[in-house]
Amino acid sequence: GRVLAQDVVAKDNLPPFPASIKDGYAVRAAADGPGDRIVIGESHAGKQPVQTVMPGQVMRVTTGAPIPSGADAVIPVEDTELLKESENGAEELEVRILSQARPGQDIRCIGQDIRRGECVLSRGSHVGPAEVGLLATVGATKVEVHRLPVVAVLSTGNELLNPEEPLHPGMIRDSNRTTLLAAIQEQGFPTIDMGIVRDHPDDLLQAFQEALAQADVIVTSGGVSMGEKDYLKQVLTVDLQAQIHFGRVFMKPGLPTTFATAAVNGIKKMIFALPGNPVSAIVTCHLFVIPALRKMQGTADPRPTILKARLSFDVKLDSRPEYYRCVLMWNHQEPLPWAQSTEPGNQLSSRLSSMRSANGLLMLPPKTEPVPLRKGEVVDVMVIGRL
Repeated sequence: GRVLAQDVVAKDNLPPFPASIKDGYAVRAAADGPGDRIVIGESHAGKQPVQTVMPGQVMRVTTGAPIPSGADAVIPVEDTELLKESENGAEELEVRILSQARPGQDIRCIGQDIRRGECVLSRGSHVGPAEVGLLATVGATKVEVHRLPVVAVLSTGNELLNPEEPLHPGMIRDSNRTTLLAAIQEQGFPTIDMGIVRDHPDDLLQAFQEALAQADVIVTSGGVSMGEKDYLKQVLTVDLQAQIHFGRVFMKPGLPTTFATAAVNGIKKMIFALPGNPVSAIVTCHLFVIPALRKMQGTADPRPTILKARLSFDVKLDSRPEYYRCVLMWNHQEPLPWAQSTEPGNQLSSRLSSMRSANGLLMLPPKTEPVPLRKGEVVDVMVIGRL
């Protein structure tokens, strides 16, 4: 799950010796053709044979075993006939070669798979199971990788309760923090749960100072709308001297999404202030936060995967570009998946249930004419979950 910060170069050839591709007999293709041969021994994987194959001789070889000196090809066992073996049957003594071999037949040459000095993995490569195996193959047991950014997540609002607390008048349970922590952790990034912060400048400033001291990225939800108690931008610009790069985005959901940077001891920290509506928070996390984290961990192309899909329903367009929650379903007889709505009709940004089972976001264009997109039309879909 990490990204390489260095090129990995092979220090050895692979294979480091000529190796047999099949079970059979090592022969002298250039000198001998079909005929009866004396078997002078057997070559097994893990041990270099000391005998040399001379004219009129062969050596039994197993898959992956070193090719003995003097031999230049391998005849597979199915192209031979056993003529003579020892009394106990444990040793082959003489075989008949039934086909003509060509030099190099069924032999992996030295360095055929990987040559010494070859770059096997480049800086910026994502390390998955195959890459781990390749590192083991070339003996690279320690490599440099990009550091994972640490993400602090907090929720703001006087109306919020922790999930385990009972409800009472005027209060709601905080779902955003739990959802955002889970989404970021699912991508493999370390997180810090900073809890709930009340809508007061002093409380916000203290929470941000603590978060900035521990994390590389701060993600908040709530406190970025136009209400008189939304102090977050004031704390960012006045108290923390942060630079706000954008404070509103022409999109649905997520209009009040804010992005800022602040310098802490000469180190730039990122701050994503997401909307308080639950769906807006998780959608903008997929659109802005997760790609930024991927970029910080060294991923060459941090953008999400975009697919084409057919609509399984009519959808009315909004005046803003909209990211509409959907489930992608495949019919094995059709080349494109179908996008099914997670919730019929207008999707409310306050209704987290519209994200349930969603693995895609329809990337709907803004409305230019009062005509909906019809069932069967092809649209772009951003992948946000397992397909």
